[in-house]
Amino acid sequence: MEVVRLDGYTEDEKVAIARNHLLPRQLSRAALEATEVEVEDDALRLIAGEHTRESGVRQLERAIARVLRKVTTALAAEPSLAPVHVTAGSLVDYLGRPRFTPESAERTAVPGVATGLAVTGAGGDVLFVEATAMPGDATLTLTGQLGDVMKESAQIALSYLKAHGHELGIATAELDQALHIHVPAGAIPKDGPSAGVTMVTALASLVTGRAVRSDVGMTGEVTLNGRVLPIGGVKQKLLAAHRAGLTTVFLPQRNEPDLDDVPEAVRERLDVRLVADVADLVREALESASSAEAAAA
Repeated sequence: MEVVRLDGYTEDEKVAIARNHLLPRQLSRAALEATEVEVEDDALRLIAGEHTRESGVRQLERAIARVLRKVTTALAAEPSLAPVHVTAGSLVDYLGRPRFTPESAERTAVPGVATGLAVTGAGGDVLFVEATAMPGDATLTLTGQLGDVMKESAQIALSYLKAHGHELGIATAELDQALHIHVPAGAIPKDGPSAGVTMVTALASLVTGRAVRSDVGMTGEVTLNGRVLPIGGVKQKLLAAHRAGLTTVFLPQRNEPDLDDVPEAVRERLDVRLVADVADLVREALESASSAEAAAA
């Protein structure tokens, strides 16, 4: 048996599919003529990005059907409304408030939180790694239903910073206390060799008091010497970063050939930076010291 993996669509592809295939089909099912309702591309893009975030278009078609059913009801009550214009601004009247809004800026506003990229059963997704410290013996607590590989990544991240933190201006003594790393959505099992750099960055952010840049996502495994190892699912992860509104993504340098599989439209909108040493990633991912002092003030 052969396993065939299908990649997700970009937002531009979803809009094109909706315009050329989904919308005409749902117009027919709702007994509407194309002259009776006009759905703008901006509205379709908003449905795909903030109402039905997914790798495919199944929920997108259901949302379009819901919009058209409400249009049909409105026209049945008052035919003079035709043609009805469905815009991004009026979409809340048909679908309510968006279910998925960019949250990277909010989640990474405090030190100790980094945005990683992962591959799930529904394609790529963003993954937040949170770190905190408290008085106590030097221990490391891991929560979030992590698998053995991610638990090892956390141990490696901590050991790397203790051994090489001085290269990043980190007071390694701050790591000799009770540390807790949590990956939210604890009901979902998580595992895989690609969260190492995210855990290093979250811990470095915590100790330095400098927040991680809100526009940054990252993926890659790390060794005890700080080398960034290649990972899989590059296309899916970059698509997820694009959907989440990130603009800068750090990838392992050895994954450069995989960028050929990423749609050109996505590559043009993302600043993909290839790194071989996690120290270089941390320096670029953290806010500047002046910004951290201003935020604290």
